[in-house]
Amino acid sequence: MLDIVTQVAMLMVSLALVLNLWRLLRGPSLPDRILALDTMYINSIALLVLYGLSQASMLYFEAALLIALMGFVGTVALSKYLLRGDIIE
Repeated sequence: MLDIVTQVAMLMVSLALVLNLWRLLRGPSLPDRILALDTMYINSIALLVLYGLSQASMLYFEAALLIALMGFVGTVALSKYLLRGDIIE
């Protein structure tokens, strides 16, 4: 039963990832694109966690943690660049 639920959840998260890619490419403004990129890395984290649950491997959880860290730093840097025009002062 858990296998079916994880497969359905992975399918839904993959669909959300594709829709975020559409918003990233089609976004009307730069903040919309940054938000879509932020949501894409969150969805990729969810996809890795679900895949780690289905494979019963701890390696995928560590990869999800690394993606979360890199995504946070990337979002902060892009937002700072958007607000000030310069990342390092």
